[in-house]
Amino acid sequence: MRSVALILAAGEGTRMKSALPKVLHPLLGAPMLHHVVRCALEAGVDQAVVVVGHGAERVEASLAAAFGARVTTALQPVRRGTGDAAARGLAAVAEGPGTAVVLYGDTPLLRAEDVAALLEAGRGGAPLAMLTTTIDEPRGYGRILRDASGAVVGIREEKDCSPEERALREVNPGVYAFDLGFLREALPALKPNNQQGEYYLTDTVALAAARGRVESREADVHSLLGVNDRTQLAEAERILLHRLCERWRKAGVTIRDGVRLDATVELEADVTLEAGAVLRGATRVASGALVDVGCVLTDAQIEAGAVLKPYSVVTQSKVGKGAQIGPFAHLRPGSAIGDEAHVGNFVETKNTTLGRGAKANHLAYLGDGDVGEGANVGAGTIFCNYDGFRKHRTTIGARAFIGSDSQLVAPVSVGEGAYVGTGTTVTEDVPADALAIGRARQQNKAGYAAKLRERLGRRPPTK
Repeated sequence: MRSVALILAAGEGTRMKSALPKVLHPLLGAPMLHHVVRCALEAGVDQAVVVVGHGAERVEASLAAAFGARVTTALQPVRRGTGDAAARGLAAVAEGPGTAVVLYGDTPLLRAEDVAALLEAGRGGAPLAMLTTTIDEPRGYGRILRDASGAVVGIREEKDCSPEERALREVNPGVYAFDLGFLREALPALKPNNQQGEYYLTDTVALAAARGRVESREADVHSLLGVNDRTQLAEAERILLHRLCERWRKAGVTIRDGVRLDATVELEADVTLEAGAVLRGATRVASGALVDVGCVLTDAQIEAGAVLKPYSVVTQSKVGKGAQIGPFAHLRPGSAIGDEAHVGNFVETKNTTLGRGAKANHLAYLGDGDVGEGANVGAGTIFCNYDGFRKHRTTIGARAFIGSDSQLVAPVSVGEGAYVGTGTTVTEDVPADALAIGRARQQNKAGYAAKLRERLGRRPPTK
């Protein structure tokens, strides 16, 4: 039977105190709304409709970029309650039988297995199935009302509760599975008979109870928490990160305390992530690689057995098998470090490739270049790639040697096996197996240092 998800995400979220729509605040590298959408899709819904309102254009653009045609949107131009929002979303669903699960865009901790179980319960013939949970501090939640037999008969929003009802601890997290036929009949019957003058989706529970029965399922409170401010946002991210790390640990990854991962990161067995490492975006780390203390990886591809030493930064770059990076290295976008190559401390690369076994171990800037297999780039070397108007490339052949404190003024090439002497400024191509030296001739003036000290010592003191 067909199933759809109606995800209500039109609210402004004033307690976030932000120009960014609440549902776009990020958790583990993705807007919290994306976590809810992925949960629905993983639970097996055939269609997902997100009801948007505040910041609609930004929310729609974010959904389109992440999910394409798998997700559609419906606009709630004026926020008149959850019942009105559900009606807006339902209007985007074709007529016919099925089950509609209603979710909220600010509940990113919801698990796909809970939604799948709720969908299954909703297919059991009852007009409505719902999740409930019991919490010690139920402030802000609607309370579950049951009759003497224990059957659910309704929900009372906190603002409308009597003192006795407010003392109840079983609450409504707002997650429902409706028979589509019942939902189409129930939504037009809602009345704004409450202090807010809004159409409450919760009122459908009493209508469903009058029709027959309401199925309820108890769920883990930590899966149903909503996010209304930045404190709750931080708590939700802490829980999500714990879940994510546990999943990777069970898959054979060693993760020390203090590691931060985006949900989009992929890891293979026998990867080790040391304390303080941060992995973001589309980062992939292959088996046996070590990401040491304090490294920051963004959209990086790290091949098997590579070692990233402490406090290295890798952005939109690839590190080959068995390569060694750092400590304190910076691979900027477009860098490709070959198998078994070395990029050492305080070396920066940008849009540069290093061939297999090439080395740049100390204090160098390699921008817009190609370094051949087995080549060695000495300390203090600079690729002078920018002339103030355009970028130019430097090419170094296989097994070439670049002496320390050399400047290669691009565009320039150094041939295979060539040798560039220490302190050389290279402005012309160097043929293969040639020696290039370009520095001022040294002069030693005997006794001059003593004369210089004597002269400087006779200067009048400065004020």
